[in-house]
Amino acid sequence: MAPVGLRVALMSDESGWHVRRLRRALLARGAALVRCLDLAQCGVATGASRHGLVLPGFGRELPDAVIVRGVAAGSFEQVTKRLTVLHALTALGVPVYNEARAIERSVDKAMTSLLLRSAGIASPPAWTTECPAQAQRLVMREAAAGRALVLKPLFGSQGKGLQRVGRVDGAFVPLPPLEPYGGLAYLQRYVPPLDTPGFDWRVLVIGGQAVAAMRRVSGHWVHNVAQGARCEAAEVTQELAQPAVRAAQALGLDYAGVDLIPTPDGPQVLEVNGVAAWQGLQRVTGFDIAQAIVDDLLDRKVAAALGRRSA
Repeated sequence: MAPVGLRVALMSDESGWHVRRLRRALLARGAALVRCLDLAQCGVATGASRHGLVLPGFGRELPDAVIVRGVAAGSFEQVTKRLTVLHALTALGVPVYNEARAIERSVDKAMTSLLLRSAGIASPPAWTTECPAQAQRLVMREAAAGRALVLKPLFGSQGKGLQRVGRVDGAFVPLPPLEPYGGLAYLQRYVPPLDTPGFDWRVLVIGGQAVAAMRRVSGHWVHNVAQGARCEAAEVTQELAQPAVRAAQALGLDYAGVDLIPTPDGPQVLEVNGVAAWQGLQRVTGFDIAQAIVDDLLDRKVAAALGRRSA
């Protein structure tokens, strides 16, 4: 059971399927209060309480734990404020799952690529530049070698806004204008499918363990479930588990959805998701993912925080 009287904040800008599952799992573990908060409604008021935060529904007190289900898009200033709230909660000793710093690492594809490389985790080569001419030269060089690149929004998710450039299906596709991408080119080398239809893997890591996996199969080169890919159960093999766990650890994530692509040399990590959805994975998985997340939060992070306070 959870500690007596445990109060938990679920940070999300919507109260859909994932929040309902997490709420149910928390109540099953004995939580006394589970409140869904939009980080847009949270803020800073240094004269209002001892901790200086405004968290609707918690009065002058802090929650005992926080699960981050989503950080809504907004202006640079708005997103900074929302992350400030999460940073402050961690600094005040509240277990946050995942912490702001880890979310920042995972949402920034350039930082993810750097951290994967630093950790020696196999991942397709990636480039980031603000110079359109430099990006176009890179596209032409890769095309001359018969390769394509994938242009991705630096902070994008769910397969939205992806474009292939370079040598695509035998023709040259130039780099498009970068204004829709924030004036920035994040380019990752395209990995052609080994089979037809193509697929990639989503591996879910919770508390340092790869607990579930699926194949995302699609006739389209984008394999996100949100873009119509079909979910198939997959065995969590050592070949998948090892890079997935290492990727989550490299970014400091409590839980992560790690996307891997098959290559002739073995799986490579494409992306690491710090606020991963798991509705598609739950359909092909035999255990309750939300409960596994809640159990890890309570049994590991909350228990450790209580141990520090009593020491």
